[in-house]
Amino acid sequence: MVEDETDEGPRSLGLPRAPLSRLCLATRRVTPVTQMLRFVVGPDGQIVPDLTRKLPGRGAWVCATRADLETALKRKAFGRAFKGKGTAAPGLADLVETLLLKDARSALSLANKAGQVVTGTTKVEAALASGAVRGLLHAADARPDGVRKLNGFARQVETAGGQPLTIIDCFSGIELDLALGRSNVVHAALLAHPTTAGFLGRCHKLGRWRTGTSAGEGHGQGEDHAHVPGRMQGTDTE
Repeated sequence: MVEDETDEGPRSLGLPRAPLSRLCLATRRVTPVTQMLRFVVGPDGQIVPDLTRKLPGRGAWVCATRADLETALKRKAFGRAFKGKGTAAPGLADLVETLLLKDARSALSLANKAGQVVTGTTKVEAALASGAVRGLLHAADARPDGVRKLNGFARQVETAGGQPLTIIDCFSGIELDLALGRSNVVHAALLAHPTTAGFLGRCHKLGRWRTGTSAGEGHGQGEDHAHVPGRMQGTDTE
């Protein structure tokens, strides 16, 4: 039953008739699992996030936002769901954020290995002009004038009929260097490709986690028209 506070484990989730929705411990609303996070009690008795939904044991679910997880923790909802078993560490929310960032960085590396990442301001501008870009990356520590210039150019391309894209600035320059295997990455563009879609999907999860809304919600635009990680907005982000 979707009203249960825990599932019966990964096998039950994989069954053809497994529920596609679960009860959120924080909101008490039945919500699609695609918008939720699963948690289990680890071997050491600590409650841990299960981003892949494959960890063994019964799982409890919370809507995938920091605010909802903090509400569940404040209400000691995990203790009720797991019948007193398991301890939630004070840094559980920070752990979730770390894992979501790590997952996004891994997806970015995969897109790069597939040859779908373009770096360097000149090459990024050329890619934007071609209309093939689906994601625009700025290092979190990039110079504001360079960010404004590329965002403005992306907005012009969209206005001229180009596809909407996602602007991402949740990674530092060092993190981009490590993910892409090159030095001094400040701006990058991701071309249309399945690996790019996978990366953007993870960024949307990160955006929902931080803001409480899916990318694009609240302003009538499609899901790709967003800014990660702060408030969600379009390519006029500055």
